[in-house]
Amino acid sequence: MTEPETQANTRWYVLRCATNLENRMRDKLQQRLAAADLEAAVPSVLVPTETLTEMKGGRKKTVHRKLYPGYIMVEMAVDEDGNIPEDVWFLIRETAGVGDFVGGDRHQPVPMEDHEVERVLMGMRTTEERPSLRIQFKVGDRVKINEGPFESYTGVVDEVNQAKGTVRVVVTIFGRETPVELEYWQVEDAS
Repeated sequence: MTEPETQANTRWYVLRCATNLENRMRDKLQQRLAAADLEAAVPSVLVPTETLTEMKGGRKKTVHRKLYPGYIMVEMAVDEDGNIPEDVWFLIRETAGVGDFVGGDRHQPVPMEDHEVERVLMGMRTTEERPSLRIQFKVGDRVKINEGPFESYTGVVDEVNQAKGTVRVVVTIFGRETPVELEYWQVEDAS
């Protein structure tokens, strides 16, 4: 997915919608805009997501997680006074399943600040370039090693390194506590 470029005379707004229906509402809104030939007035409709890599059932899985469940972002052309054109306003307001704009009153929504838009778009860009890992362990968790030379040993998580995707586990070998650095997928919960 390529992230949109903000155009000169446009502003970003946030719309409420039902949780878990964000993608469907985005598609529905885009279809209605195309049917009304208003695509140029609304160049981008997106559901902010991040890409995570996690282990489930011993397999590496990439998932897309919504950053703001129940909300979609819309980039819309505005006039010189910063107002949304009426035809676009009514089309969005009359789209079933799409709720109110966030901020302002019913007739004049408040656009997102530029730094807010950039923060969301940067977050999406970063996770697309390099999916982040979601390591479910925390310091103090009891784990079992299920791969490598220490297979079947149990120990306690001493350190979690999200950036490298590793965990340091303290295991008892020959009566001595020894720290072992492992890939996050080499251990499982032993509670």
